[in-house]
Amino acid sequence: MASNKSFDDDPPAEILALLRQGENSSVEFKSANAHPDSLAREMVAFANTQGGTLLIGVEDDGSISGLTESPDHEARIANIARNNVNPPITIESTVVTMPEGRILMVKVARGRDRPYQTRQNQFLVRVGSTNRTATQGELLRLFQQAGLFHYDATAVPGTGIADLNLAALDRHFSQYGFDLTAEEDKPRILANADVMTETGEATVAGLLLFGINPQRHLSYAGISFAHFAGDEITEELIDKQVIEGVLGFQVDSALAVLRNNLRRPSQIQGLRAEDTHFQYPDKVFRELLVNAVVHRNYAITGSRIRVQLFADRIEFISPGRLPNSVSIAKLPMGVSYAVNPILVKFMENMRYMDRLGRGLPMVWQTARHHQREIRFEEIGEEFRVVLGR
Repeated sequence: MASNKSFDDDPPAEILALLRQGENSSVEFKSANAHPDSLAREMVAFANTQGGTLLIGVEDDGSISGLTESPDHEARIANIARNNVNPPITIESTVVTMPEGRILMVKVARGRDRPYQTRQNQFLVRVGSTNRTATQGELLRLFQQAGLFHYDATAVPGTGIADLNLAALDRHFSQYGFDLTAEEDKPRILANADVMTETGEATVAGLLLFGINPQRHLSYAGISFAHFAGDEITEELIDKQVIEGVLGFQVDSALAVLRNNLRRPSQIQGLRAEDTHFQYPDKVFRELLVNAVVHRNYAITGSRIRVQLFADRIEFISPGRLPNSVSIAKLPMGVSYAVNPILVKFMENMRYMDRLGRGLPMVWQTARHHQREIRFEEIGEEFRVVLGR
């Protein structure tokens, strides 16, 4: 989409601020005669990352060279966004008149149909003030966010049926009329349920749900808990624990640890002790813990889920960004998407969750009803829920 507005009086503060800060992760300068493929690369990188602004008619050093008079620059950039990017992207372009000449300001939003690629089949991301080809891990995450690939169904190398708790599997599947005691049926049933692959390896979901020691192969797939004396991470550390095991055990254990670390001031009222300060009900913490372990991106191997208890707030931090179709604004309304559909299916069957999208709206409404701050945030490659105390 292009805009025909131009600013013939004082240039807008936004343009002046962009020119002053120079090229960075969200700003790129381009000459008016830049090649279409060069402009397409910038748009692809912005759309695959966090979005950004192209200023066309500005040199690398920030000096304004201006637009030429002959071509229709807005139509040209719109055609590049439509024909040189796959899938096509939507942009907003505005001509800005500066004392030194005209500039075309092109805003590229973080794309909803990621991953995007150039006509030369390049998947690019923005890092600092430059673009580069997405790494295998980055591309994997982009495809996950698009719902084109589910990491929880992938095989974990070096694993087999010996890494699974067969007694737990038998208890679970017997509820649905499947008998795992017959050796000839076991591999077929587990492969059909995505607990194992056809080649006999445990899947990520299989290990996380039924593994004997999941962290032996997925060392990062746990929950780190930390309790700080004040409001900052630099304050005295009161308690620190790493919670591992299968996902159900992680949720139950983290809930117990969090509950034990929450002070509950009370006073005697009649024959019973009454809390003198509001405390969130356990269902709020349970929902946030389940949400974290089920929806985290297990392709990110560098960090665990983190639960951080401060004097003024509680933070639940999960590796991975929201899927393409989900935004922060939609979460209180109950909009959700299963990044790990196998985990969702089993955790639902185990009564840890439902698919009705009621969890985060319940958390949101509980906090708001009691006049407590609540924030849903995406920071880098992490999703964070902050509950005010």
